[in-house]
Amino acid sequence: MTGERQDTIVTAAFLVIGDEILSGRTKDKNIGYLAEYLTALGIDLAEVRVVPDVTERIVEAVNALRARYTYVFTSGGIGPTHDDITADSIAAAFDVPIDHDPRAVAILKAFYPEGQLTQARLRMARIPQGAELIENTVSKAPGFRIGNVHVMAGVPAIMQAMLDAIAPTLKTGTRILSRAIDADLPESRIADRLRTIQDENPGTMIGSYPRSNDGRFSTQIVVRSRDEALLERAASAVSEAVAETTRQAPNP
Repeated sequence: MTGERQDTIVTAAFLVIGDEILSGRTKDKNIGYLAEYLTALGIDLAEVRVVPDVTERIVEAVNALRARYTYVFTSGGIGPTHDDITADSIAAAFDVPIDHDPRAVAILKAFYPEGQLTQARLRMARIPQGAELIENTVSKAPGFRIGNVHVMAGVPAIMQAMLDAIAPTLKTGTRILSRAIDADLPESRIADRLRTIQDENPGTMIGSYPRSNDGRFSTQIVVRSRDEALLERAASAVSEAVAETTRQAPNP
C-alpha cells in the first residue's frame, strides 16, 4: 500500500479550505480520518489549519506549510462553482499558470453524457501547470499534486478515494506504536508519577486523557514511541504506577 519506506520521520500538514467549515454549516469529517490514515502509513500529521475561501489566506497557508513539512494535503474548493478557488490559489502559491488540462478534460468528457459537460463542470479540469493528476474513482473529477502539495476534494468519500490513489506514492517513516492503560483514578492523582516516568523515558510520549462517568473520574494513559522496547518499558512503568496509586486510596 505504501511507497518508499524511510527510517526518518515523515511529517504532514492538513489544510482544510472552506467558509462552510468555519461557519459551522458543514461539519468536517476529514481531519480524524486523515490523521488515522497517515498514522497507519507511518506519516506524522503535525499540523491542521482551517482557512476561508480567500485566495491570499490559502496562498499564505500553503506556502508556510509546504516549506515546513514533508507533505501538505488539502481538502475543499475544487468543485464547479464560482467560490471553488483552491486550484487557482494553489497555482498562485507556486507562481505557475492554470488552465484546462487536456488529461482532466478527457476524463470528464468520458464520464459525462453528451451535452452534460457544462462550462461549470469544465472548471474542475483547470489544473496548475506542472501538476500531476490524482485519480478520483467516485465522481471522476481529479485532484492534483504539485510539489509536495496534494489537493483533494472536501467530500469525505471522494477524499478517501483520492488518499487511496496517492498512498503508494508517499514516502513513509517508522510508525508510532502505542499502548493504552486505563486508570480508575482522577488525572490529578497520577500526574506527578506520569511526569517522572516521562522524564525517565526519553524517546516516548505519554499523554493522559481524563474521563467522567456519573461524576466518577478516571483516566486513560497512552504511551507512544517508535521504539517497541522503549514503549514496553514506559508502559510497564505506567501500569505499575497506576496499580500502586490505586492501592493507596480509593477513587473518591
